[in-house]
Amino acid sequence: MNPKIDFYFDKAQKWQEEIEQLREIVLDCGLTEELKWGCPCYTLQKSNIVLIHVFKEYCALLFFKGALLNDPHGILIQQTENVQAARQIRFTNVKEIVKQKKILKSYIYEAIEVEKAGLKVTLKKATEFSMAEEFKNKLDKKPALKKAFYALTPGRQRAYLLYFSAPKQSKTRESRVEKSIPQILDGKGLTD
Repeated sequence: MNPKIDFYFDKAQKWQEEIEQLREIVLDCGLTEELKWGCPCYTLQKSNIVLIHVFKEYCALLFFKGALLNDPHGILIQQTENVQAARQIRFTNVKEIVKQKKILKSYIYEAIEVEKAGLKVTLKKATEFSMAEEFKNKLDKKPALKKAFYALTPGRQRAYLLYFSAPKQSKTRESRVEKSIPQILDGKGLTD
């Protein structure tokens, strides 16, 4: 246990008992406890394996390379269609956690083996994501924008593509594209 992370478990109100149980299970698997992204993160030789986090409706274990894990119990959840590597196991009460303790440890041990083997999740390239028609039209009309967009890192390209294609209404997509053009031309990502 890392005392610097105790605050996370002490401040939790709704999921305190659940996350304390998850902490005990994960630590029993021999991982190092660290604080990353404001959450308890468990690592093996500085490589992220699993994270404990809480949401309004549930608490969860998040496996960084969960897409590579076998899921014989069908408990791994892909948070959204755009999440490529990570998978969650969600909980709504401490009884679920206690009941699945052995299963959870088997998933954690498998995640450790995946990391030791150096396996990597094959991520989709930015070009494989759909492009909003409104953005495609702007790229076709503005060569400088097209050049600037394709000069961005793949992660920044992907973030823009997802952001632009998310709204249902064309008017909203168009507005997002227009507001982002100066940032793209400056070589900046969506959240830079």
